[in-house]
Amino acid sequence: MARILPILLMLILIGNSSVIESRNSVKAGSDTYQGLNCRKHSAILTEFGGKGDGVTLNTKAFQSAIDKLKTLANDGGAQLVVPPGKWLTGSFNLVSHFTLYIHKDAVILGSPNESDWPLIDPLPSYGRGRDSNGPRFRSLIFGTNLTDVVVTGGNGTIDGQGATWWSKFKAGSLKNTRPYLIEILNSDQIQISNLVLVNSPSWNVHPVYCSNVIIERLTIRAPVTSPNTDGINPDSCSNVRIVDNFIVSGDDCISVKSGWDQYGIKYNKPSEHIVIRRLTCISPDSAAIALGSEMSGGIQDIRVEETVAINTQSAIRIKTGIGRGGFVKDIFVKGMNLNTMKYVFWMTGNYGSHPDNGFDPKSIPVIKGVNYRDVVAVNVNQTANLAGIDGDVFSNICLSNVKVGLSQTPNKIQWNCTNIQGVSSDVTPPPCELLSGKGPTGCDFPAKALPIDGVKLQTCNVALPLLL
Repeated sequence: MARILPILLMLILIGNSSVIESRNSVKAGSDTYQGLNCRKHSAILTEFGGKGDGVTLNTKAFQSAIDKLKTLANDGGAQLVVPPGKWLTGSFNLVSHFTLYIHKDAVILGSPNESDWPLIDPLPSYGRGRDSNGPRFRSLIFGTNLTDVVVTGGNGTIDGQGATWWSKFKAGSLKNTRPYLIEILNSDQIQISNLVLVNSPSWNVHPVYCSNVIIERLTIRAPVTSPNTDGINPDSCSNVRIVDNFIVSGDDCISVKSGWDQYGIKYNKPSEHIVIRRLTCISPDSAAIALGSEMSGGIQDIRVEETVAINTQSAIRIKTGIGRGGFVKDIFVKGMNLNTMKYVFWMTGNYGSHPDNGFDPKSIPVIKGVNYRDVVAVNVNQTANLAGIDGDVFSNICLSNVKVGLSQTPNKIQWNCTNIQGVSSDVTPPPCELLSGKGPTGCDFPAKALPIDGVKLQTCNVALPLLL
């Protein structure tokens, strides 16, 4: 005991029995993780009455633990460890200067009962829920107006048990918008990493109105027939790093958004300065990366590198339409390796979904400065489907060093191009006339890294004294 600092002998008692230990008093049962910040204090869910039997509802245990740990935010912060077991729960709220750590043998199970998911208002940049006009169910793991939050683990699992939700959605029996697995609003310094996310009721990871976000090393899986199970959707966010993720989805693997029609235009918060690197995607009916369709607040400075897509409808898809307004500009893509695609390049100017009839048909989106280079694709049905809007040409498109191998029964028309303008260099099959202008040997890609790329994670300890 003499080698333990005196301050570590102090136990902070919460309630009647919950013990929080200093992060530095690491015992034999311990683990490490990479975090934005390490925490001085640590607690385990079982200390707050949690039962990992897969049957007991743990919503109160999660929320009680987090609410108690909130008191330590100004004393080095705290982390809550979810130990091995199956932890059934409804929605719960995160707090600032906090880490939720999910052990590699732990599974958080989303409750299949609607009553375990509180209802919240639609997002102001959307004006309504995406599934219905009414409120929306709060996400399983939720937070708003936070600073310095980490959701991570040793590749522990969050299972949304979405099959019940998918069935209700398809049957039209839901009155409110389905919940997501993780949604964080109006927050700064967010990290979501080293987790397995499966069977979300709808979208998986949804940071909204956030800045300085890191999303890394996630495995996200849902049946490819499941409705709207997008993987990662940064929405009106800035300075975002999305790196080393593997996604199998019933919708877009990653979709960058910024609000819906007149509501997004009014809210006026773009998604910008986002890097997406080393994504592997499987999604037969959707895109590896979508920009929109809800893009009315604007999308700019998106950098995509080293994308692998297998059996995916398209690589990068820009989705917009009349009434959206906003812009998609300064998009930089390099290093795509694609296998079995409907399209490689896809831009849609006729995406007609609207929140209501209040959209302005004179709100025309601006699409310009889209750069693709170093693309290899095989088993492709159609190289490109690029459709701008009458009177609204999608401009300054650049393609260079593109090699597309066709399927055994490809479309007769490989380049469908309307209302677009751009240049190309070293592209096979030869591009359409609207892209035949002589282009640079390599399309633009910024040399200067984004600030979020310079953020270094710390090696943090998590003590596991009760897991032995």
